[in-house]
Amino acid sequence: MERAKLDGFEVEYEVRGTGEPVIFVHGSHVAEAHKCLMSEPALKEFRLIRYHRRGFAGSTHPDGSLSIAEQAADCAALLRLLDVERAHVVGHSYGGAIALQLALDAPAAVQTLVLQEPALLMVPSAASFMEQLGPVLGSYGSGDKAAAVEGFLEAVSNAEYRSSIEARAPGGVDQAIKDADTFFQIEMPALENWNFTADDAKRLTQPVLYVLGGDSAAMFGEGKDLVHTLLPQTEVAIIPKATHLLQMEEPGVVADAIGEFLRRHPM
Repeated sequence: MERAKLDGFEVEYEVRGTGEPVIFVHGSHVAEAHKCLMSEPALKEFRLIRYHRRGFAGSTHPDGSLSIAEQAADCAALLRLLDVERAHVVGHSYGGAIALQLALDAPAAVQTLVLQEPALLMVPSAASFMEQLGPVLGSYGSGDKAAAVEGFLEAVSNAEYRSSIEARAPGGVDQAIKDADTFFQIEMPALENWNFTADDAKRLTQPVLYVLGGDSAAMFGEGKDLVHTLLPQTEVAIIPKATHLLQMEEPGVVADAIGEFLRRHPM
């Protein structure tokens, strides 16, 4: 990957292809989560951009807090460096929250929003889901980062999470363990302090696609309902037999859904 020098920090990034730009914003664990979509035929007509957010892999790791608004600003800064005035924005999990924030803070930079099960803690079952993460937090608190990361990935997916990740993002689990401090110390607190309200939603006019795994946890289905209520322009693509790791479990199906949506909402 190439390196971009932004405002006092660096991020790794990759660009493939030509055409309308699409930027992928990964979630809180697997930095390579979107790598498998970069070579999918359904997206070959687009200029595909992915990057490692601050705190992941070889990008700069912050010493202190980092808000979702700051992460959105990082994405906007990378687009400017690449001379991209407007892009389709695809965000997975925590990256979905960043995508929503980017659309609020820099609406002119966002053509469409593709939300792959965004992390929305304002849905009804989010509180119970967080309670279920008690053992995960306990493992991290005791210094067992591997157990903490693996426990979280199984909680949002299933017992086959490792094979799904390693098939599409080799080394992804080990890298997630190395990056564990970013999630537990920086991104969990930032997400708890972030909200997306009805007033926020009124400011967004971009077409939206919500991508949901057919076997995903209830909170992500509730997220689909919430986003559709707040943003009536939202379309939905359900990926059969997929969980929260949907693009690594069913990359071709996910790419087909994204490509078809983007082609109907060109710049």
